[in-house]
Amino acid sequence: MAALSYGVNDPLAVKLWSKKLAVEALKETYFSRFLGETSDSLIQIKTESTKGAGDKITVGLRMQLNGAGVSGDGTLEGNEEALVTYSDSITLDQLRHAVRSSGRVSAQRVPFDLRQESLDGMKDWWADRLDTAFFNQICGYSAESDSRLTGNQAAVAPDAAHQMWGGTATNDQGLGSSDVFKLSLIDKCVEKAKTLSPAIRPLKHEGRDFYVMFLHPYQVTDVRLDATTAGSWFDIQKAAMQGGKVSDNPIFTGSLGVYNGVILHESTRITQGVHSANGTAVANTRRGVFCGAQASMIAFGQDNGPNKFTWVEELFDYENQLGVSAGTIFGLKKSRFNAKDFASVVVSTYAAAH
Repeated sequence: MAALSYGVNDPLAVKLWSKKLAVEALKETYFSRFLGETSDSLIQIKTESTKGAGDKITVGLRMQLNGAGVSGDGTLEGNEEALVTYSDSITLDQLRHAVRSSGRVSAQRVPFDLRQESLDGMKDWWADRLDTAFFNQICGYSAESDSRLTGNQAAVAPDAAHQMWGGTATNDQGLGSSDVFKLSLIDKCVEKAKTLSPAIRPLKHEGRDFYVMFLHPYQVTDVRLDATTAGSWFDIQKAAMQGGKVSDNPIFTGSLGVYNGVILHESTRITQGVHSANGTAVANTRRGVFCGAQASMIAFGQDNGPNKFTWVEELFDYENQLGVSAGTIFGLKKSRFNAKDFASVVVSTYAAAH
């Protein structure tokens, strides 16, 4: 009985493994559950660059009109209001990685398929790279200067209106051991989201509004131990399933629960704080992040996308060694307009192992 087989660099094999890598890599990421092409997504996929040439996408923002208008037969001419617009841009670049076998004898010695192992290795590498880039961006972790770890563009520190601290601290290096994460900080984030200009829009689920907040495990433990805020950790757990079927929505998948309309998620990739004077990482601090719709955006180049990476196989040394490379052209960043974060608030607290 004949078996279906694809040889090295077979055109069908390249397409098959390219799509397989993209699908499996994104499935392994934490940030993929927040991806979407609409303006209601936490991470909006910008599609302009997949349709034509160019390494930068510019996104416009129109502010709300706030003029008083003219009543009755008052003269409108000369009392018009000018539109106020701002822009943000995302830069695309290529990122690749590769693995290479030692040769046929090495392949003979092991009981696994080198092509499959290459796929698995690349899947794990890309999942880690994309998640790391997202959190470095959304946390404003400017201490990281390697663009390969920040979505192919610099991570920018949060502006003053979109950052707060535990306790009475006014910078990350000033946080003390008592300035830990408390539920009251989430209440302050919700208040800030509603009163900022422009306000931070919530995500929609079954007609209800929700925000999302990412916390480091150390911060989660501090919340569990917090007995000073109204409510308790058990109230959060009970609220997790209120308001309909949430298990079908990816923004709830793996969440800790819901507090004051904020879905809480835990991630070890939440960054440390950043020293405001010298720009270095601050030990025993973490930057939790409160997010609304369009807090971040991602774009891919032509012939790339969330479901398509490049996959290239080559033979070296008289076809004795197999090399596999995988990559994509993309850009990932936190949304910012007029030098201000658009839909995220960084909450820095003291955070250490318990």
